[in-house]
Amino acid sequence: MPPAKGTMMVSSLRDVAALAGVSAMTVSNVINDRATVAPRTRAKVERALAELNYRPNLSARNLAGGRSGVIALGVPEIAIPYFAEIASMVIEEAERRGWTLLIEQTDSRPERESEVLNGIRPRLVDGLILYPSVLSPAEIAERADATPLVLFGGPAADKSTDHVVIDNLAAGRTATEHLISLGRTRIAVIGPLTEPRVDAESPRLGGYRQAITAAGLDWRDELIAHAPAYHRRDGAEAMRRLLTGPELPDAVFCFSDLLAAGAMHAALSSGVRIPEDLAIVGFDDIEEASFLTPTLTSIRPNKRRIAELTVRRLALSIEHGETHKPQLVVADHTLIRRQSTIGQG
Repeated sequence: MPPAKGTMMVSSLRDVAALAGVSAMTVSNVINDRATVAPRTRAKVERALAELNYRPNLSARNLAGGRSGVIALGVPEIAIPYFAEIASMVIEEAERRGWTLLIEQTDSRPERESEVLNGIRPRLVDGLILYPSVLSPAEIAERADATPLVLFGGPAADKSTDHVVIDNLAAGRTATEHLISLGRTRIAVIGPLTEPRVDAESPRLGGYRQAITAAGLDWRDELIAHAPAYHRRDGAEAMRRLLTGPELPDAVFCFSDLLAAGAMHAALSSGVRIPEDLAIVGFDDIEEASFLTPTLTSIRPNKRRIAELTVRRLALSIEHGETHKPQLVVADHTLIRRQSTIGQG
């Protein structure tokens, strides 16, 4: 009997297998992102899944596997556009696997980050993706909760947990080399200068130092402006200090786009022209960077790739449990040139 008018035909895993000309096990392997499927076969199955609008029976799958179908994402501040953009992409990746995403905000507070890390939602989530902002690698390694965990962002300092990062040292060097290539010689930096979770200098500052030294320039303490956080107000306050210092910078590398937005506001309000008097590079390439006046040159981490990798590593950890081998995975980054360094041209 055909379905009643207005109802939707629900496709089964066997329907997908028949359309793709493969076994039901192969379809299951594609849905669960197992590496045993050949690329050509995987493409056929994915086309069949899309054509039939297949949706897995999550209730049955989770009941059989003892899972909830829910994962969590822990970030310092969801109001920071970088984390909002990452969260949106992680939601998309999770939905592809039939997962629901729960977002937790840690506020960069040790007690809050520890709560999230050690199972603030016991038995509710199958896995956790966390941006570690304050807890040390040792504190993370000693967590009591056994929920599968993937870290993203920040410096990588421990191999016992999956961790998806970008090369912040190289990215800092790239940003500074771009400013040097423009003939700028008094290049300042604005940002948190240390990484408290590993008790070390910020790798973005390290990359800046490497580029300055390689170019034969002298880096000066008065051109290094500490910002306590990555907010616009911190960038504005740091820029004001630089503008009243003994030597005015002709370029600034900011460790986030929000810092750069604040720095630009303070500079323009003081009559400084951008980029004629002061070239500025940000970091994160958030959507706002394209809508500032002037538009902002920025280091663009591959956020889509970060989301894909974190969810993939979490899926592998959930599936394989104690036999899963954690990896450090490095996502790429790119310098996006805009008006804040190269002008209208």
